[in-house]
Amino acid sequence: MQPETSITGRVLITGAAGAIGSCLREGLRPYVGELVLTDARALEPADNERFVAVDLADRDAVMRAAEGVDAVIHLGAIPTEASFDDLLGPNLIGTFNVFEAARRGGATRIVFASSNHATGFYPVEQRLTGRDAPRPDTLYGVTKAYGEALGSLYADKFGMDVICIRIGSFGERPRQVRELATWLSLEDAVRLFAACLSAPPVGFRVVYGASANTRLTWDLSSARELGYDPQDDAERFAAELGGEPHRLHGGSYTDRDIGGWA
Repeated sequence: MQPETSITGRVLITGAAGAIGSCLREGLRPYVGELVLTDARALEPADNERFVAVDLADRDAVMRAAEGVDAVIHLGAIPTEASFDDLLGPNLIGTFNVFEAARRGGATRIVFASSNHATGFYPVEQRLTGRDAPRPDTLYGVTKAYGEALGSLYADKFGMDVICIRIGSFGERPRQVRELATWLSLEDAVRLFAACLSAPPVGFRVVYGASANTRLTWDLSSARELGYDPQDDAERFAAELGGEPHRLHGGSYTDRDIGGWA
């Protein structure tokens, strides 16, 4: 399913070789002037794409990649829990470099791939809206809360539009009971990022990224205000998944023996 809203201009995608990056390349390519792709791994660009090999910890390289882009989708990061030393370069230094390169390069909007693990220690009985303070469940979640704080700063100080998506469980299908609530389908991911790119100026906003799941425990109204219209529901996979849901939003990431220092 392709986005209904037309997106113009040049869009930089960091971490373009990853699962979400690969999905967005396919879904957004027909609707932008150009996709500028960056990753540490080499990619073969398609029509309407340009690839730049970039280590996000290399500020000068990130600056060159972001020159002249209109918007940035920042996906590049270690996408799961790791040691602080491993997270430092891509998730902390790299995120600052991307925000600063976007500002200096002339971009007016950043869509930051945050994570539901920035708020993983809330109980599932509490419906989260995006206005909830961070309660990260891991060092990885801390790096995403840091990115959100950085986005707030760049919106307030420099007048940029920054939308942080607390992404749920992205994939072709849910893989465990918890994901019947948190699943984000490939098609809905394209719809969501397209809405974030094409929405009118919003300043700073945090939204949750999930499909229209029957068991959803996050409020998607803030994302819907941007034009997001999710179509998929994980419930059709429910009969195939056994087990009990976790009592906390972050699932097993909240367990004491899970962490970058373990």
